[in-house]
Amino acid sequence: MHDFDNDEKRIDAVIGSNTEKSTKNLLKWQKYFILNVVLPLRVSAIEDFPWEEPYIFGGWDKKKYEKLKKERPSYTDQFDLIDLMEEPLDEDLIAIVKRISDRKIFHIELSWLEASEDSEKGYTILSDYSTWHCNY
Repeated sequence: MHDFDNDEKRIDAVIGSNTEKSTKNLLKWQKYFILNVVLPLRVSAIEDFPWEEPYIFGGWDKKKYEKLKKERPSYTDQFDLIDLMEEPLDEDLIAIVKRISDRKIFHIELSWLEASEDSEKGYTILSDYSTWHCNY
């Protein structure tokens, strides 16, 4: 069973009691992430990316989907998170990731990513960030 009380305690430790989504709090998360996560960090998508949904759930052309996956990041990919962009974008931090299979670089919203469980601290920090981003 997941312990949401501990999630809230960890989130409060990062940004304080004012948990609203703001640039100020995004920058607190960014600083905390940079100081506490060892990069590169192996990550994958929490779920399919918005561009993939019509192909996965809408029955769109599977061949076109496979072709687009070569140029765009997919939820089926593994990445190394190598850095964060300096400025947040649209109420999210932006991760700079390198796809493992072909070493292509992408910019992906940090809240869309989860760390492999090989890095317990990175996994917890990304999980807490996503929880905050989606629920506050």
